[in-house]
Amino acid sequence: MANSDTRATPERYHHGDLRAALLREARALLHEQGIEGLSLRRLAERAGVSRTAPYHHFRDKHALLCSLAAEGFQRLGDLVEEARLDPDNDIEAGLRAFVRAYLRFASEEPEQYDLMFGRTLWKGEAVTEELRDVAFHSFRRYAERVGNLLSRAELPPGTHPLRLAQASWATLHGLCRLLIDGIYVDRQDMEEVSEEAVRVMVTMLDSRRP
Repeated sequence: MANSDTRATPERYHHGDLRAALLREARALLHEQGIEGLSLRRLAERAGVSRTAPYHHFRDKHALLCSLAAEGFQRLGDLVEEARLDPDNDIEAGLRAFVRAYLRFASEEPEQYDLMFGRTLWKGEAVTEELRDVAFHSFRRYAERVGNLLSRAELPPGTHPLRLAQASWATLHGLCRLLIDGIYVDRQDMEEVSEEAVRVMVTMLDSRRP
């Protein structure tokens, strides 16, 4: 009798999209079952590939988790680019768009966000070079963009634009943690708080004007 199993097979991915498919399924497993429920064996079963197939792309579970975190940082890097944080653009609109998109990402992908910023990876085994590079690049792009905007403002003596940019990211991350951890369960409240954060930053930036 012919095999009636219609799940994906390794041959389906001969164009090289297996890694992307595995990450997509891994993200779904992470969302449904958490880190404890995610394994390369379950991932292979879910993707419909052989048990050895995931090992061609991820050395072990730790490497898979690092790749999921790196994927999240790549998305945040894209948000920075899409926000167009540039002095020649509408600064307030750009900041507001970025903050809202950041909060939306954290609230919709809390498990992946925890991986990106939590102790599981950064306080355990050494993270992969891919994750370290993507994470630092994502933050550096944001810090450079906001730091460049702040450098045009008349800041108090001794104020470092880069440090202010870092503080603004820390504030945004804190808002996300309050939302993810259930301390603030009303997202509308969080968005209103984020609006105030944007107003504070815009006020500092506007001080550069005569």
